[in-house]
Amino acid sequence: MTSKSLKQKLILNNREYIVHNISLLEKMGLAKINRLPFSARILIENLGRNMDSKIIQWKDIVFAANFYETCPQNSKLVAFHPSRVLMQDFTGVPAVVDFAAMRDAVEKSGLDPKKINPMVPVDLVIDHSIQVDHFKEKNSFFLNARKEYERNKERYQLLKWAQKSFDNFRVVPPESGICHQVNLEYLAKVISTKKTRDGLAAFPDTLVGTDSHTTMINALGVLGWGVGGIEAEAVMLGQPYYMNLPQIIGVNLTGRPRKQITSTDIALYVTNVLRKENAVEKIVEYTGPGLKHLTLTDRATISNMSPEYGATAGFFPVDEHTLDYLEKTNRSETARLVEAYCKACGLFNSHYNDIKFSKKIDIDLSLIETSIAGPSRPQDRLSLDSVKEKVTKIFDLDTKKDVLINPGNKPYALTNGSIVIAAITSCTNTSNPYTMIGAGLAARNAVKKGLSIPWYVKTSLSPGSRVVLDYLNGSGLMDYFQELGFNNTGFGCMTCIGNSGPLDPFIEESVKTHDLDVMSVLSGNRNFEARIHQDVKGNFLMSPILVVIYAIAGRIDINLKSEPIGISKDGNPVFMRDIWPAADEINHFVETYVKEKFFKDQYADIFKGDKLWQALEVDESTTFKFNKDSTYIKKPPFFKDFSTDVPPIKDIKGAKALLVLADSVTTDHISPAGAIPVDYPAGRYLVENGVKPREFNSYGSRRGNHEVMMRGTFANIRIKNKLVSDTGGLTLKFPEKKQDFVFNASQEYRDEKTDLLVFGGQEYGTGSSRDWAAKGTTLLGIKAVIAKSFERIHRSNLVGMGVLPLIFKDHDSFETLGLKGDETFSINNLDKIKPNEFLSVKALKNGREKNFQVQVKLNIEIEIDYIKNGGILHYVLRKMIKA
Repeated sequence: MTSKSLKQKLILNNREYIVHNISLLEKMGLAKINRLPFSARILIENLGRNMDSKIIQWKDIVFAANFYETCPQNSKLVAFHPSRVLMQDFTGVPAVVDFAAMRDAVEKSGLDPKKINPMVPVDLVIDHSIQVDHFKEKNSFFLNARKEYERNKERYQLLKWAQKSFDNFRVVPPESGICHQVNLEYLAKVISTKKTRDGLAAFPDTLVGTDSHTTMINALGVLGWGVGGIEAEAVMLGQPYYMNLPQIIGVNLTGRPRKQITSTDIALYVTNVLRKENAVEKIVEYTGPGLKHLTLTDRATISNMSPEYGATAGFFPVDEHTLDYLEKTNRSETARLVEAYCKACGLFNSHYNDIKFSKKIDIDLSLIETSIAGPSRPQDRLSLDSVKEKVTKIFDLDTKKDVLINPGNKPYALTNGSIVIAAITSCTNTSNPYTMIGAGLAARNAVKKGLSIPWYVKTSLSPGSRVVLDYLNGSGLMDYFQELGFNNTGFGCMTCIGNSGPLDPFIEESVKTHDLDVMSVLSGNRNFEARIHQDVKGNFLMSPILVVIYAIAGRIDINLKSEPIGISKDGNPVFMRDIWPAADEINHFVETYVKEKFFKDQYADIFKGDKLWQALEVDESTTFKFNKDSTYIKKPPFFKDFSTDVPPIKDIKGAKALLVLADSVTTDHISPAGAIPVDYPAGRYLVENGVKPREFNSYGSRRGNHEVMMRGTFANIRIKNKLVSDTGGLTLKFPEKKQDFVFNASQEYRDEKTDLLVFGGQEYGTGSSRDWAAKGTTLLGIKAVIAKSFERIHRSNLVGMGVLPLIFKDHDSFETLGLKGDETFSINNLDKIKPNEFLSVKALKNGREKNFQVQVKLNIEIEIDYIKNGGILHYVLRKMIKA
């Protein structure tokens, strides 16, 4: 059997398409395809279409079909070929810098540097750099955009160079929107086409992205997820994405959401439920009669938060809602192909399927309540009537009301529990017209009652695409947003990723002087410690409607169901229920003002960019000219002294513990994206290189400079290393027991030629797909990370950089083993490692030896090769040069 065994012709509008129809496997008697999850069918089609009898064989396709039919525990390695790659600029800049460095390495080897070129289509959307510097002015967006170009000119010139120098590489310029929303509204095709020797092929659109929330696109029936930046680079170079076939959990949705319930409430509820079900490294597929009551954009919010509930992807199969959305977003021709293909090839959800999942979880949508999540994890859901009690207890607010800061005797005082940031932000929610128009109507109702927002609340509105502003302006609701103080601050991720900008100096000084526990509320997807702003103690996720309401209330310790949020112009108390818009009115506004024309107009010239982008001057060249004086873009050291020979893997001997960390250490803790403190190693480096503190920008914006990023690794001001009593990127240097910054200690260890280890707890590396959390780890000289468990993407990133991920055996932990951190560690036999087998770790202290077992958290054989090669890019580069 060959891939031709699955080939068929599909005729649509007198056009012939070549398709690989896996429904034929059922006719061959090999599998009951119609009982398989839809996401499994897409994976099997991908195998069938890319079968070459070498990497992928017929037996792999049969195994995959039987695997999903019988749901055994033992999986198998497969080679998945995504049809495209999605990037954003924070993760995209390091990838482009790596590609430029690889071109230099290839040229140095005497070969054509153009061998380094994307082999699959790549879209990079610049959305991560704009900050909320201005928010009070009505032209805040223009002011922030201008500031963005001033700060990021070098980075943008690099990306524009890449756009001109690489094939298959498109850049969506700044101020266009957030990558996932642009992907949902425009880039995604659902069914892709490609010219082949046999004719025009049609096949499911699939992708990997360098942002963990790439999963948002699964709402459209497009299978995709976030991967490490290093893995994405390998896919760009034509390598398959190797993975074990994932188990697929079915979430059976029943019931209908109550009228006041938003997609945010549903997503937070799902996140809370699935976090308890261990969905890590599994695909979640939504099924059941409740699907009919979720719009496409409702689904997008739920799919977006897949990383928060731990899943590889949260998949919604193609159905009538999908076709509807494609029509409404100016993709009518695409909708016709999607319908024809999916119905012909068994990928259309008729909602009458008896599907076999590895596990099934029931969720009744009618039971979901209005809720928020916080103060530091998305899964920590709080019903509205419990917020006041729980937040008061968490922050001990009852005993902290003695500080009241009120310049000019204003109606509200800044105190513990005050909200200082209120942001309508993130593709998670701004992609949903229902929640955005709902927030606008709430703003309208508030303004009409004479309500306003307290002086200390920094407000911002940053939509995920320009279409949002079109329908808010068209409906007249933007006027009410502005009257309350929610001016358009830009089209990008902004506050959701920590680009909240500075607080008012008086407020910031007051918070620091009195050590106030102040809060943020946002319509984002993550709320980890110090992520939103370093001076904000608690961060709460919620719908845009609730952001407006909490902003008016000005404090988090309020029961919105029973306490007034303000006083009307008539002197009467106003409650949340008084300004919450009716569902019927919201739906009327959505139907009336969200127009297909807006999508057509905004995406007509999406790659052209504004005048600022067009004015950027870039030299066209095959190789990039690195400026050695730049503090933004540096040639990375990863390919320095590169050899085509694979060096022998060395055992870890005499290693020291650089950090000992607790559970749920995030990639934000490991590699912060926000502000660079002037007195930290990265800040000192910038000052030494002539950069003034006001020009530091953020860690995220300087990811093209390894000197900044390695100094920023483990430098989050909230990270807690158990080796020291203080928080904030500190450690003990042994044997002297000298307290110092992690970076400084690592350099002393490097000079002494001492290997380093990091110890962690559960969910090590949870959060963003931040490649620098792994790149920085390897540049600090860390050879292995030993934890109780790893989050999927960060584990892959570590492997991709040649760092060995190890797991404590059974119920062991750093504490139960009686370790203190001042031991010397050794791990032998690394040249014989195998996936998921065990190694012995020897800990030596004062002549006494303790041995314990750790599991090698390498899932597949190819990952052994990555470790031996010093990382995936070295593996691919050697393979390409030798080819």
